[in-house]
Amino acid sequence: MTITRIADVIQPDVFNLYVIQRTMELSALIQSGIVQNLAEFDQLASGPNTLVNMPFWNDLTGDSEIMKDDGALTPGKIGSDKDVARKHGRARAWGANGLSALLSGDDPMRAIGDLVAAYWQRDMQKVLLATLDGVFKAASMADLVHDISALTGGAELISGSTFIDAVQKLGDAKDLLTGVMMHSAVEAYLAKNDLIEYVQESQQDVRVPYFMNKRVVVDDGAPFDTGTKVATVYLFGAGAVALGNGSHPRIIPTEIDRDSLASSGEDYLINRRIFILHPRGVKWTEASVADVFPTNTELATGTNWKRVYETKAIRIVKFTFKIA
Repeated sequence: MTITRIADVIQPDVFNLYVIQRTMELSALIQSGIVQNLAEFDQLASGPNTLVNMPFWNDLTGDSEIMKDDGALTPGKIGSDKDVARKHGRARAWGANGLSALLSGDDPMRAIGDLVAAYWQRDMQKVLLATLDGVFKAASMADLVHDISALTGGAELISGSTFIDAVQKLGDAKDLLTGVMMHSAVEAYLAKNDLIEYVQESQQDVRVPYFMNKRVVVDDGAPFDTGTKVATVYLFGAGAVALGNGSHPRIIPTEIDRDSLASSGEDYLINRRIFILHPRGVKWTEASVADVFPTNTELATGTNWKRVYETKAIRIVKFTFKIA
């Protein structure tokens, strides 16, 4: 009897490129512009070491001097600092039995690719949420946190007014904030109060939600306590988070294996990813990492992060509140 195996439908090189592209197509974070994939970060993710140093010049400071008919100017100087991104290495394997029903389709590679791509899209959002949790635990990020959850008498609730207060954390740079990531319970609460606008965008099969002219990304991994009704949303500017998809010749991104000694035979699909997912301007300190690559728990550790850009250049704000 002739049967179809994973090896018959997957060409590893083609499959890996397809999965990466499909993962980015599925990601609302990327489609909203919050997470930006750039060729330079692909190269950095593919380079040596697990840390990526990105030096930058600080802005010029000090007041101008009045001109005089005598004396000399006092020269100022330009300072420098560096942002540091952390590479991530993640891998996952699936057995053929879990995919056998899909292999009877007319395009099994696409079926498998869509499932794997959707998996990595969800996993990437988990990595980002763990990162944001850690970033805002850093003492240097306190100026970008707006927490009204302990207030009472309605002042603790999210509304157009309290949301504007959170946006104001960026001062005159607040127009840079273009998107907001929230739990579906928060979106539902805002929709009940007629605060969500759903827009049918071109080439989209679904309507895209907007709140206060900010594109909404809904993810139930976003912080929300069903008991206390305390929730957190993250406000983003375009390109606030840099994505780099890396590769290395010694780390094979897609492999197919088979255990022929298993009584019924077992086919395996193995996927590996090297990538950078870095909030620009908040450097990774490497204060607490037990292995080669950080876990989500380590990403959520505040001592592993420190703000190095000036506050208004970060383009991420944390807003914590309650819903009724």
